[in-house]
Amino acid sequence: MVGHMDQAGGIAGVERSEGRVITIAIDAMTFIKPIRVGDVLEVYTEIENVGRTSIKIHIEAWAQRVQTYEHDKVTDATFTFVHVGEDGRPRAMPALEQDIGMPAG
Repeated sequence: MVGHMDQAGGIAGVERSEGRVITIAIDAMTFIKPIRVGDVLEVYTEIENVGRTSIKIHIEAWAQRVQTYEHDKVTDATFTFVHVGEDGRPRAMPALEQDIGMPAG
């Protein structure tokens, strides 16, 4: 499940940075409920803040239960990614209009 969350966060990071990102930290991961065989995992992302070279993304994983079709939140975490160039070194995040007023990280 952590791998799926990292992948979803990476996709959101790539879309926002318009380039490559790498995971540097996972903060405050909470495992809330177990996932059962046959459940469908749904992963949702939301950008919390954008810094000069990094981005924090809140990620939630939900399970759609195979028997009941109910949705249960199973995991919650904040991942930090760094925008990197072809050389693997940190690179400035592009400024976007939606970032105005967003806390820097």
